[in-house]
Amino acid sequence: MDDRDLLAEQFEAQRGHLKAVAYRMLGSSSEADDAVQEAWLRLHRSDASAIENLGGWLTTVVARVSLDMLRSRKSRREESLDEPAVAPAVASTQHAVDPEKEALLADSVGLALLVVLDRLAPAERLAFVLHDMFAVPFEEIAEIVGRSPDATRQLASRARRRVQGADAAPGGNLDEQRKLVNAFLGALRAGDFEGLVAVLDPDISVRADAIAALAGVSAEVRGAEYWARQALTTARGARFARVALVNGTVGVVIAPRGKLFRVLSFAFADGKIAQIDVVADPARLSELDLAVLETPGT
Repeated sequence: MDDRDLLAEQFEAQRGHLKAVAYRMLGSSSEADDAVQEAWLRLHRSDASAIENLGGWLTTVVARVSLDMLRSRKSRREESLDEPAVAPAVASTQHAVDPEKEALLADSVGLALLVVLDRLAPAERLAFVLHDMFAVPFEEIAEIVGRSPDATRQLASRARRRVQGADAAPGGNLDEQRKLVNAFLGALRAGDFEGLVAVLDPDISVRADAIAALAGVSAEVRGAEYWARQALTTARGARFARVALVNGTVGVVIAPRGKLFRVLSFAFADGKIAQIDVVADPARLSELDLAVLETPGT
């Protein structure tokens, strides 16, 4: 085996880890593949014999590439159509996006987490992902983001507070709300009319904003049975729905492939869901305070 083949073998051994880092940074399988491929190209152009820790070096490269890609999103929202050149020792990872595989990948990471990560500033996201998810020391992260270790630690801390929802409601209330919302989602997914009505206040009010109403949803509906019948005929997005904290209380985010599409915020009364607000307007979505609700089965 010559040096090029050995290098390719060593790179392939790291590919799964590098894809995991890039995907959590970018929230897109195809972009994560691009970042990993760029790491291979840079390795192919480097003096590999001078690299003491190949895994650490590659992780740093993927993190830098992902950070640049995140920052570019502010000025460039469309996906690049350029296909990067591929060195001969490793086959190209370019392929058409498979929606089903993308959805499974997003679900394995956590749809709600991807939604919240997408709201962080690029440097915050990098600091949180590398340190909290992959245990990279702050000293190494600091070199990537161009800040001191203390400032980098503050980035991760700020991101952690946003991810975990520092201003959430008291734990007891959250437990009760979570049980109701989990039962609500379970009934929607199963097409269980009686189960859905059971968690709703008989006089529930369900309001949808103007963007949601464009999809054929009524702007306002009252009554548990009436709304439940309507909801069960239009619940195709329920499989993309996950429990999350919405403005400090338990709600639902609907995020196909980790991209925020709808938010359901709830009001609770007497152990029932008394009001639902369906938010689809991008401007309103951006104003919501979303956080991950870390509980089994959500």
